[in-house]
Amino acid sequence: MEFHATKKFIITILILSIVVRGGSGFSVMGLDLLNSATSIISGVGAELLQNFPTVSRLFSATKQMLFGLPEQALFKVLNQLCSLYVASDNIDPRITPKLNEMHLQLRTPCSNISVPLNETQKLLDYPEFDATKRVVIFITGWMSGIDADYIEDIARAFHCRGNYNFLALNASNFVQTLYTWSAFNTDAVGTYVGKGIAKLAKQIPAKKIHLIGHSLGAHIAGKAGRHFRKLTGQTLARITGLDPANPCFNEGEALSGLHRGDAVFVDVIHSNPGVLGKAQPLGDVDFYPEGLAPIKPGCVIFSCSHSRAYEYFIETVFPGNENNFLAKRCNSLTSYNAGQCDGLEYPMGIATPSYIKGDYFLSVNAKDPFGKNASRLAADMSQYLCGRCSN
Repeated sequence: MEFHATKKFIITILILSIVVRGGSGFSVMGLDLLNSATSIISGVGAELLQNFPTVSRLFSATKQMLFGLPEQALFKVLNQLCSLYVASDNIDPRITPKLNEMHLQLRTPCSNISVPLNETQKLLDYPEFDATKRVVIFITGWMSGIDADYIEDIARAFHCRGNYNFLALNASNFVQTLYTWSAFNTDAVGTYVGKGIAKLAKQIPAKKIHLIGHSLGAHIAGKAGRHFRKLTGQTLARITGLDPANPCFNEGEALSGLHRGDAVFVDVIHSNPGVLGKAQPLGDVDFYPEGLAPIKPGCVIFSCSHSRAYEYFIETVFPGNENNFLAKRCNSLTSYNAGQCDGLEYPMGIATPSYIKGDYFLSVNAKDPFGKNASRLAADMSQYLCGRCSN
């Protein structure tokens, strides 16, 4: 599924390159790709000479050069092509979002209840929705529908924590089209989400609302936060961006995405930086598991690393796992590994304190549990013995 989705995306951009470049897209793309790859490899080579690695670090660096660097170079070019398309002011998303076709799904251990996004106040009529609890709204990314297994995982994690209403946005028809068209729809979908939350906020205080978005969903969440503030004069409590999408959300001529200020507190986990996910800091606090390496431990392809962001976050939501991922404010993974980062360690994930700022680095495991500070027994207990329907 992930392979075919990625192939569709690459084919789409290649077609756009021909249209935008007047038929010369392939030759220009090849030249840019070569120049970008050469530059990146030269830079990494210089860093490796300055910081001679251990055998394990050398193996990791080799994997990044074999798999990560070509992907970074490719997506750099794809970003540039998308920028040209945006600058051409000839955007055709092909599928225009329709508010009446989008729903918020309330998930409980024993039921799923959907209400139209433009009638979110109806949630208050259901006994399964507890207005005294906090509200989490999860927004999926490209080619990931509301029925994805990980949506069930994160819902169950919040059910285990208690004191949360878990909602998932069903807007898959508008984020499962060809990538570029989906990217161009993020502003429109985000506006609709902001309107829906504004209706819900007549009964639920903004300080109790937390948006979580993966990939394109992170940018939708950012737009929703901005539009919510425009409509209500209030600011949502928190937005968590899980590897916010990179292609088409680059510097210069770009689509508007998630940024600090979209909520009182914006935290971001970068798991595939420079490829499918943004590398640049976007939030009040940005976490870089294994630094800027695009391929994370246990992965070989970029789609696996892109998914790691929500896998890491889900792990922290289960009770007892809040401190599985401890990070330090730093300027690079090299400095972090060398013990050159001063200051305290803070948790990445659900328990991230809202008062910390800056870029934080940490190491992770290749297998579940991914947190270096995780207990295998605690992971098993929390993930398999709670949050399930008892009927």
